[in-house]
Amino acid sequence: MAALLSLFASGLHADTLKATLVETGQVLTVLDMPQGATWCVLWNHSVQGFEVSDCYANRDGTMVLVRSHLPDFAAGLDHIPGRGRQISDGQGGYWIEDIDEAVPGNAYIMRPGAGHVDHRINTAETEVSLSALAPRARVRISLTGTDQP
Repeated sequence: MAALLSLFASGLHADTLKATLVETGQVLTVLDMPQGATWCVLWNHSVQGFEVSDCYANRDGTMVLVRSHLPDFAAGLDHIPGRGRQISDGQGGYWIEDIDEAVPGNAYIMRPGAGHVDHRINTAETEVSLSALAPRARVRISLTGTDQP
């Protein structure tokens, strides 16, 4: 609580990461995401079963895609030359580092997979399964300021 009060006293505002149902606006989760904070959206590949991740950061109130991890070249997902740097993860997969792309409108819509796919938001403090909360529903993930909807 003291850290949050310190943010407001310094004139900065804490941002929040929200997941809401597109059709109804129902809030599935709200996570504190102050300037510099990072989070990943994780899921299990629907065929191969291994974990894939897209990682983001709050940079001055902007949602920025920072890096992605693909643990197998057979995933059907690929690196696009000129979009970050592809480096080995040492276990047969790879990281795409330094993507550094702002997400248009600070939000995107996804459809969490059901069952073993288990789309989830992961932070240093918590993990929230969007698949458990809204399997196959259209979910909006957005970074908003405390004074924004």
